[in-house]
Amino acid sequence: MFQTATIDHTNKAEFYRELAQQLEALLTGESDMIANAANTSALMFQMMPELNWAGFYLLKSEGELVLGPFQGKPACVRIPVGKGVCGTAVERKSSVLVEDVHAFPGHIACDAASRSELVVPLIHEGRVIGVIDLDSPVPSRFNAEDQAGIEKLAAIFIAASF
Repeated sequence: MFQTATIDHTNKAEFYRELAQQLEALLTGESDMIANAANTSALMFQMMPELNWAGFYLLKSEGELVLGPFQGKPACVRIPVGKGVCGTAVERKSSVLVEDVHAFPGHIACDAASRSELVVPLIHEGRVIGVIDLDSPVPSRFNAEDQAGIEKLAAIFIAASF
């Protein structure tokens, strides 16, 4: 049985190194994408401070993301590619870090308490298949270290699931 271990949050590089190790251990031997997305979102939500939402949106058609496994309040179900932070990350095929969601043109507010957001695309064989989406009620919660750390988690998720 997998058990999380508490990680010190004061050193982000070390935090993400240890979180990546825990995710690899959690996903070892499982290749089901939905099961892996559920466990990945649960681990992020449990271990990362100051989050109010952690989860996945999956690209179900060329133009639309659909809600996948997540932790937090109920969320928007469908997001068009190119709209909001998640749709923008898909369109750009790159991570989008937003310090203040109220300043992001076209932000889709699923939870009015969210103030900052980090979205990392999931890329498999050159194609975006979805995104990891993190929301926080704290402005400027995410920085470049968080982005690099979540990009590493995304790579672990993709490697385990495909």
